[in-house]
Amino acid sequence: MNDPLAMYLSDIYTISANLAGIPGISVPCGLTSAGLPIGLQLQAAAFSETKLLQAATMAEAARAAIGACPVS
Repeated sequence: MNDPLAMYLSDIYTISANLAGIPGISVPCGLTSAGLPIGLQLQAAAFSETKLLQAATMAEAARAAIGACPVS
């Protein structure tokens, strides 16, 4: 892709962490009623990767406990 704006727009939901220089992670969260995957995106302050990974681990454990994230 040669157009920087088109590149950013194709990744609109994750580019904010990259531009801000902060850590981010996406955790599988369940499925919609149509069977499409849902992801939970978490972000943390700069240099807080350990806290971010702990939060992601907790989110995965909670998902396992209830079966999936609630779907609206």
